[in-house]
Amino acid sequence: MVTVAVAGGTGNVGRTIVAALEESQKHDVIVLTRKETVHNSDPASPVLVIDYGNVEQVTNLLESNNVHTVISTIAILDEASGKSELDLVNAATKSLTTKRFIASNWGGVMPVDESLRIPFQTFRIATIKTLEKTDLEWTQFQNGYFLDFYGMPYVESNLRPLTFALDIANKAASIPGTGNEQMTFTYTKDLAKFVVAALGLPKWTYPMVCYSDKTTWNKTVKLAEEYRGSKFNIAYDSVEKLRSGEITELPSHASAYSFIPKSALYGIQSKFGLYVAYGMFDFPEKGSLNQLFPEIKTITVEEIVSHWKGK
Repeated sequence: MVTVAVAGGTGNVGRTIVAALEESQKHDVIVLTRKETVHNSDPASPVLVIDYGNVEQVTNLLESNNVHTVISTIAILDEASGKSELDLVNAATKSLTTKRFIASNWGGVMPVDESLRIPFQTFRIATIKTLEKTDLEWTQFQNGYFLDFYGMPYVESNLRPLTFALDIANKAASIPGTGNEQMTFTYTKDLAKFVVAALGLPKWTYPMVCYSDKTTWNKTVKLAEEYRGSKFNIAYDSVEKLRSGEITELPSHASAYSFIPKSALYGIQSKFGLYVAYGMFDFPEKGSLNQLFPEIKTITVEEIVSHWKGK
């Protein structure tokens, strides 16, 4: 048993990981956050409000709490949040008790081709480059696209709804590529189980790959149609269209514009569409945490989508 600090542990992915750590009772947990927040599902573990920019303070906090492993679930979306994670890496490096660090990503691959990168990936890559220069053992998770989005609001999740490719509520789909490319999905509760399991590994690899299920968009849409009991309005976005930064707008996108500008959403999701079309969301089973921990039973795409039956 060691002490694990979850940075951003009151946030979307962070709360789910903290809950899994608490349930496992395998480690002591503290939660690091930039501001006080109140949620119905606030963690039972100590929540410490910190200023990541004060590296000396964070270093002392890690040492005084005997933190062995830092898990960053900070949402790295801009330069400011990127700097917060870099400061956290610096504090962990200076801490005499801290030996391991999981960098924030909780999604897909980091493209080698710079033309395929989403702007915020620059800041996540900066963290990796910084970690490479430290003595910390470090990694990052790659888990594909979150399956939670396709069961909301009928499945338990701490994520904020965000539609990509399939809008089950409005019986519509804008499928990237042909729809036959393999797609990797992960439910956040499954992800959290793999995170807990990975903490017990004697040695980490980079990246840590895990997933709940793998299928295609065509099969997923067919399941959605079956459970909703009617045909969907389906469009296919070609590689050329996606390359131009365009996608077919889905009805549920409008609700996202309050926190993601339309142009930014199109930019992000057109890149995601290219990742699908180029097979970059098809993660291998070999070497994955699924292979290492076959006892972890994950949910299927159909089980999530089935929550729409009769809706």
